[in-house]
Amino acid sequence: MRNIEADLIARVAGLIDRLETLLPAPAAAPDWKAAIAYRWRTQNGRGYLKPVAHPHRIRLVDLRGVDEQKQIIERNTRQFVAGQPANNVLLSGARGTGKSSLVKAVLSQFSSKGLRLIEVEKRDLGDLPDIVDLIYGRPERFILFCDDLSFSADEPGYQALKAILDGSIASTSDNLLVYATSNRRHLMPEYMEENLGTRHVGHEVHPDEAVEEKVSLSERFGVWLSFYPFDQDAYLAIADYWVAQLGGSLRDTEKRQHAALQWALLRGSRSGRVAWQFARDWVGSHAIPQRGKRT
Repeated sequence: MRNIEADLIARVAGLIDRLETLLPAPAAAPDWKAAIAYRWRTQNGRGYLKPVAHPHRIRLVDLRGVDEQKQIIERNTRQFVAGQPANNVLLSGARGTGKSSLVKAVLSQFSSKGLRLIEVEKRDLGDLPDIVDLIYGRPERFILFCDDLSFSADEPGYQALKAILDGSIASTSDNLLVYATSNRRHLMPEYMEENLGTRHVGHEVHPDEAVEEKVSLSERFGVWLSFYPFDQDAYLAIADYWVAQLGGSLRDTEKRQHAALQWALLRGSRSGRVAWQFARDWVGSHAIPQRGKRT
């Protein structure tokens, strides 16, 4: 009997050894000195942090027309890197108004003080507990960056993000904050029929459960920053700023601003991104001789 048991154990051990050779090797520990920004990637079913060799460097001073939002996120991040209490941040609103750029700018501002950024795509949010375990106890301060975020209620990443923000039995590391950008304040689509379920009890309003569920995720962010389309004067000021930064001349103001407004009209938006794109076109096109004109 003992020989049979020993033989069975040996067979099982041999089977386990063969199975282990088929499994992907564990990802190597990240080199925390290799970069200030990382992307979470998956390969062969395992997640790992990939250093960003050339992160997009942008200064806070370069972001125009969002002074209030800039002041709040800079203060919150300063508290965080100093080891003081700070909040997760949701940046929502009009496209091209500087939401993602603000996150990149605070990284540039505070990377010398130990701030690091980990960008996670929506499809990988289910791996958030693994990321938290990976950075737990590290001396650096980490921003977990989720860009252009929106959900349907049944998506797995939705529940994972809720748990990391406020609702898991496991403690979130003190060296981690979540900064997320979205075009929607509540991160989820809203439908007219959901509002029809709102009930009035006496003088109280009780929203439908579907509405409550959508609000509950965004409420887990301690700081909400809202971004709005720029008016004409703000848009033109941003365009002029970038023309000057790119080495262009600010002469011919009327002609330049007329061209900037035409540029915005064709794109259906007066945003910082559109102003920056116009400035690149304007400066680049005036830096070389035009066909048909004498040099």
